Amino acid sequence: MRLRHIKGAEEEIAESPYVVQDPQSLKGRWHEFFGNDNPIRIEVGMGKGKFIMELAQMNPDINYVGIEKYSSVLIRALEKMSEMETPLDNIRFVRMDAEAITKVFGAGEVDRIYLNFSDPWPKDRHAKRRLTSDRFLPIYDQILKKDGIIEFKTDNQDLFRYSLESIPEAGWTVDAHTFDLHNSEMAEGNVMTEYETKFCSEGKPICKLVASRKK
Repeated sequence: MRLRHIKGAEEEIAESPYVVQDPQSLKGRWHEFFGNDNPIRIEVGMGKGKFIMELAQMNPDINYVGIEKYSSVLIRALEKMSEMETPLDNIRFVRMDAEAITKVFGAGEVDRIYLNFSDPWPKDRHAKRRLTSDRFLPIYDQILKKDGIIEFKTDNQDLFRYSLESIPEAGWTVDAHTFDLHNSEMAEGNVMTEYETKFCSEGKPICKLVASRKK
């Protein structure tokens, strides 16, 4: 689906105090940037920011970085921040592609990675573009702490089944998974994304897994 261009989005993003304009300069220095030693968690493909901003509100002792490739989507998260009475100090945004995260985060710098409703890239020839493919898992391995985890949610069962195979094949462990999140024990403490809210209203089950490196 082609995203609609929003006039002035790039300029507003470039001027926003909530967007890190030179994230590569912070590699290995994110704790210094946030001014504390709290855990750092990132969402790759954060969309309009509902999920990660709600987490940041709930957990002021955790630092969050939302990563989004498209300006027309990121701008919506900035609008949400500007509407808040007290903007959040423990969250910042980066406009970049997921492939570049090792240029932005150092080894073991990230505590947790969230992948929510990623593009399923349904054609086999595009499998390497899936964020749970053996192309991306080694990238996550470089920036995650030894005991760090990945949390992945999707409504696409084909992508989920693919992920249940691709993650162990890459040397990781699927610690928990469900094909129906909202009717499972994994629902406790769940924070919903925009897509998740929409799909649930349509009666679609949500799949979730949690993965870590093999011990």
